[in-house]
Amino acid sequence: MRSIVYLMNNSLDGFVEGRDGKFDWAAPDEEVFRFHIDVARDMSAFLYGRRLYETMAVWQTMDEDKSLSEPMREFARIWKAKPKIVFSKTLRNVGPTCTLAQGDIATEVAALKQQSGGPMSVGGPGLAFTLARLNLIDEYRLLFYPIMIGGGKTYFPGLDDEVRLRLLETRTFRGGAVYLRYARA
Repeated sequence: MRSIVYLMNNSLDGFVEGRDGKFDWAAPDEEVFRFHIDVARDMSAFLYGRRLYETMAVWQTMDEDKSLSEPMREFARIWKAKPKIVFSKTLRNVGPTCTLAQGDIATEVAALKQQSGGPMSVGGPGLAFTLARLNLIDEYRLLFYPIMIGGGKTYFPGLDDEVRLRLLETRTFRGGAVYLRYARA
């Protein structure tokens, strides 16, 4: 059975994007970027909502851009090769190695979890909120940046019931970012 991992960059005050919808304050330094490469390598698939899929789609060709650093091209190669399931009611087409999912999210994700394979990463707070409310997220991974942005979209949704978590891992990066990894207890 596959697990679902929710990893997002957070401001210290718990936001994944600002009031303006931007998250440029979370640009990773080299150490954190290499961490993201390792995480991506470990995932068997990426689950995206429309907005994050459209943001991430630039990686489809970045491996060919010789002006980019080798770590950026490496991330692009990993991202490009992995299956991506895009949950959207408005998109009609998605790129290579992508599947468009337009059915019931709970049913589609439950079926994906029943397949064999490694963990899947859910990206984007909207889709992650839905999966959290459906109790389908197995791990919560938070990467806190040393900044408070004062408002925007939060990492955690409002839930009907409490979710008990067990700490699995912590890591502190030289630039001040802190990583916390929790599993549902």
